[in-house]
Amino acid sequence: MKIPIRPRRNRKSAGIRAMIRETSLSAADFVQPLFLQDGEENTPIASMPGITRWSEKDIVNEAIEIEKLGIPAIVLFPKIPDHLKTADAAECFNPNGLIPRVVAAIKHACPHLIVITDVALDPYNSDGHDGLVKKHPNGNLEILNDETVHVLCQQALCHAAAGADIVSPSDMMDGRIAAIRHALDDAGYTHVSILSYSAKYASAYYGPFRGALDSAPKEGDKKTYQMDPANAREALRELTLDESEGADMLMIKPAGPYLDIIALARQNTSLPIAAYQVSGEYLMIQSACAAGWLDLRATVMESLIGIKRAGADIILTYFAKQAAEWLQQQPGK
Repeated sequence: MKIPIRPRRNRKSAGIRAMIRETSLSAADFVQPLFLQDGEENTPIASMPGITRWSEKDIVNEAIEIEKLGIPAIVLFPKIPDHLKTADAAECFNPNGLIPRVVAAIKHACPHLIVITDVALDPYNSDGHDGLVKKHPNGNLEILNDETVHVLCQQALCHAAAGADIVSPSDMMDGRIAAIRHALDDAGYTHVSILSYSAKYASAYYGPFRGALDSAPKEGDKKTYQMDPANAREALRELTLDESEGADMLMIKPAGPYLDIIALARQNTSLPIAAYQVSGEYLMIQSACAAGWLDLRATVMESLIGIKRAGADIILTYFAKQAAEWLQQQPGK
């Protein structure tokens, strides 16, 4: 049988497969999300097996370990005590608050580790929404856009003053990137970058995260500001707007179910593209592997290579630390 073209010749050995591999992973591709809380205790997160909500002291030690693995960046998410949650979310720009304290401590211990902070009101808002809430007499909720943007600017300035390298607005309010960029520049923080959650979908995959921070909305949902999962062209509009307003990097969230959006973004911008492998994606993989149906290492690495292959330059993943350790164990590392 004469078959002149045999693609399998390029797959016949590990050496050849490695030589022609189109996409590769390294620890430098990852950002490790970290949860933190007040107090001296660490708390395992029931909705996210293997993930911890760190105390102020121990999160610094964790950051040191992450940096040693070659992971260049972390992103911080706080659990705010209920007594500090208010309708105006004012705790979000308290210069002595949890996030500013931890940012300063981590930057002191790890000056070269990139610290990213989440800019949104849901951890601080007594309503659990990413924006300020107005309740109308008929019972309908309105998420106030412009009023929220004003508070987000104060939050970003607070984080920049504490030493954050990158602020990352995840709220999906209109116009907030331009407003934050102007606020940072006017205050002298021209060096602080903006990683914008540009296409953040109203996804069912966020459930475990909201359990980790107790940040679910008390009423209503987030569909008036987060994107409809059915839409792709709208994502391109949001990405284009954020780029024009001064974002330095653009984010798609979630990652796995939205690989087409990552690819669309990659084709339409020269900015770095980040993708967030979210808590629901993490929990699905962990649950299937705990049940013995899937191999953890193989499944995690395949999911991450798929996100990068789609076009992501930066991957936020709860598997970052574990994946970096696995990469170090590979032959030749």
